[in-house]
Amino acid sequence: MGGSSGIGLETARQVRAAGGEVVLAARDADRLERAADDVRPLSTAAFDALDTDRLERFLHGLPDPVDHVLVTAGSPSYTPLDGLDLTDAGRDFGGRLAMMLAAGRASREKVRPGGTLLFIGGTGGRRPAVGMAVTGALTAALPALTANLALELAPVRVNLIAAGFVDTPLSASLLGDQLEARREQLRKTLPIGRVVGPADVAALALHIMANGALTGATYDIDGGQQFVSH
Repeated sequence: MGGSSGIGLETARQVRAAGGEVVLAARDADRLERAADDVRPLSTAAFDALDTDRLERFLHGLPDPVDHVLVTAGSPSYTPLDGLDLTDAGRDFGGRLAMMLAAGRASREKVRPGGTLLFIGGTGGRRPAVGMAVTGALTAALPALTANLALELAPVRVNLIAAGFVDTPLSASLLGDQLEARREQLRKTLPIGRVVGPADVAALALHIMANGALTGATYDIDGGQQFVSH
């Protein structure tokens, strides 16, 4: 889910390159169609993953058994408190948690034993900053939810990838004309000396899918971003 661009699409490409089949779901039907031309999935479905009823119907409708479910849907909120709409904030926070819970409930009967339910989160909220209240709360909540789902859904494995800045279309839309400056800053400051891309995160996702000993954990991938100043 969230497979029409960025991390989701690149993961689908790598799964296909490894000989796997994919089903793509995303909110934007036009982007989803272009992604389908790229990776040739078994099927596609266009819907908003925050619609939990629709999400569960989608997962229940997949053919048995599903090896892995990857959920990349959602975007961070960077609104300062003075400009924060509390209804929107509640929807952003509660909707993201409800989406994960719905994916977990539907995956319990759909994903094969030893398969993976894998979520994509972030590391950005670990440093308090203006505008990071909602994102910071989610950053703290998602690892706990992941660990609890791993117990409830066992032997299905549940894991979380916490990504720092990743050079995706979403990042471009959030940063606008500041994108190149951010890239250059990261090239100069990150210990790896380059910007993390979707292929890096996708490679980690495939490893987590393939390694049957991994469950209930959060895996950071940020090129060392947490260890340097912003």
